Amino acid sequence: MRICMIAEGSYPYITGGVSSWIHNMARQMPEHEFIIFAIGAHTKQKGKFKYELPPNIIEVRETFLDAYLDEEGKWGKRFKLTQEQKMSILSLLGGDDVGSNGVNWTDLFNLLRSNKFRNVADFLTSKDFFDLLEELCHTRYPLVPFTEMFWTVRSMILPLFLVIRHDLPQADIYHSVSTGYAGIVGALARHVTGKPMLLTEHGIYSREREEEIIKADWVKGYFKDMWIQYFYHLSTGAYTTADTVTTLFHRNKEIQIELGCEAGKIAIIPNGVYTEDYLDLPEAPNDGVIRIGAIVRVVPIKDIKTMLQSFALIKAEVPEAVFYVMGPYEEDEEYYAECLQLVSALELTDVVFTGSVNIKDYLGKMDLLLLTSISEGQPLAILEGMAASKPFVATNVGSCKELLEGLDDGIGQAGRIAPVMHYEGIARETIELCKNEKLRREMGCNAFRRVERHYRQADVIARYRKLYAALGGGESWRALGSS
Repeated sequence: MRICMIAEGSYPYITGGVSSWIHNMARQMPEHEFIIFAIGAHTKQKGKFKYELPPNIIEVRETFLDAYLDEEGKWGKRFKLTQEQKMSILSLLGGDDVGSNGVNWTDLFNLLRSNKFRNVADFLTSKDFFDLLEELCHTRYPLVPFTEMFWTVRSMILPLFLVIRHDLPQADIYHSVSTGYAGIVGALARHVTGKPMLLTEHGIYSREREEEIIKADWVKGYFKDMWIQYFYHLSTGAYTTADTVTTLFHRNKEIQIELGCEAGKIAIIPNGVYTEDYLDLPEAPNDGVIRIGAIVRVVPIKDIKTMLQSFALIKAEVPEAVFYVMGPYEEDEEYYAECLQLVSALELTDVVFTGSVNIKDYLGKMDLLLLTSISEGQPLAILEGMAASKPFVATNVGSCKELLEGLDDGIGQAGRIAPVMHYEGIARETIELCKNEKLRREMGCNAFRRVERHYRQADVIARYRKLYAALGGGESWRALGSS
């Protein structure tokens, strides 16, 4: 079977998290061929893969969201849009109160992939588009200058429209690994080919984009709602079209239902690890040092700055502590530089940014681990640490609480939960574990038992193997059983 895995902002350009999940899915199902439809942010990433691809990944089809910068259109043409097409575009931009029936993705797909215009820029410089923007300004944004509206909307939808016009690879199943642009490509493939679409959400994409936009300096206040609703519309399009939706844990499923996904489509398949890979790891010398680690990319959503502020308080109470940030820092060099500046400003010692490393060379040497993310799904970093019998202090995001405290499984706590961005609370919980070796060992034991019982990678692969077989045969996942 040939499976097209559609990834946005992840595989094969960055490591960890969703990228590791995709890589392992392909590597552990050698009986299938995989095509990666990779949606990257910047054209400069082209061909710069961070993974050695397994032989059953037969193609990587690359497209980049900044390609719109090269698009030039011919001004002032008219393409005679239907009323339905106009309403769908207005709904995409202005919310469902503009177009009463919401975004009709079939109409949009047919319009944007038609031969009416040479490229997307032709449409965005047409009289039809200007008419739509005038209506939007009149109904929703009467005080916003038209030129400001034009360039904002253009930058918003041109990358999406370019992705929709991109050539699609032929496959038996299209598997989108998020909503957003990847979800819409999956919906497009479902529309064009008639082949089944599987949607997997690790984190709730639309919620994550909302958090980013609220904090963003590049979006003016009166446009924030437009951007937020735009990403919710993309998610709705993916939910509506997908034949099956998988997610990682129960709270994610509840949120998907709240956002309009049909409950009967959703199956819970958690992340997993091979616990046998984390046995007999190299251990630290008995030198009295307390080693605290974080398996993390150095990017804002992981909130490394809160980690560092917490470590400043930890170091004052536990002077023998050393902090290892284990993960790549090239993805956002500006943020990495800010983290280094913070280390200097706090006059911190014993902070080590390792860069990309083999985590198994370090995990066994750690006494405990931290995760301070602002948003997560079901972090592989926590599962890897738990498989190595290490306790965690983590923020209350995604399934972190479920992982560390369990769902009435009788195993006991595998760590502590603290509020997001609360560096004092994170430090307090960490200091307690630093000073109590017996508690650390007890929580580490609980961590391993929980992973071994509920989060085995062999079980995850078996479920996806059955799901692919069912979808490829035109069946429903319901016939396989669900959780």
